[in-house]
Amino acid sequence: MDGVSAMVVPPPRHDTMPDQPQRASGFAELYRATLQPLRRFLARMLTDQSEAQDVAHDAYLRVLPQLDNHTARNPEALLYVTARRLALNRLKRRQHSPIDDCAAPTADYTDPQTDTARQAVVRQELELLEHAIADLPAGCRSVLVLRHRQQLSHREIAERLGIAVSTVEKQHARALRLLRAALDSATAHEQVRP
Repeated sequence: MDGVSAMVVPPPRHDTMPDQPQRASGFAELYRATLQPLRRFLARMLTDQSEAQDVAHDAYLRVLPQLDNHTARNPEALLYVTARRLALNRLKRRQHSPIDDCAAPTADYTDPQTDTARQAVVRQELELLEHAIADLPAGCRSVLVLRHRQQLSHREIAERLGIAVSTVEKQHARALRLLRAALDSATAHEQVRP
């Protein structure tokens, strides 16, 4: 061999034991393998195909960074656990919906003047609330909107905004305090008017 020593290439090394399932080679493979079963699983939980598709999409988005970092030991299990938790959060939000048909006050339809007066009062209260929310500091306003309109947990808000959970809690409490003070001030001002 002309004095050149032949290089010996060792066989490829496997990080997993032979009896462990192989890691998915990538996101595309995981997506193809799990899309339909995951949607069926979520549709059974949520009883709504459209909502199941939304939750599946969100689950894939949450799992993707861990697949890119190769930190997920079992990507399919991580995907299903993530999807299940998202679905359970959706179900909780349904139960705690701010608009509940059973809890809706029954209007007195026999007296149109009373109904019109109630509508005017509600409209004024909504305007006061919208102005008070708009006057909040930006951080407090963001946390309040994410918490009450999108019904996210403090942890989810912290992840979305990239801040600490304790900061979210403080801004939420501050937003509620400022709103309460603004609304109390506005109603006191309304009562003083002749």
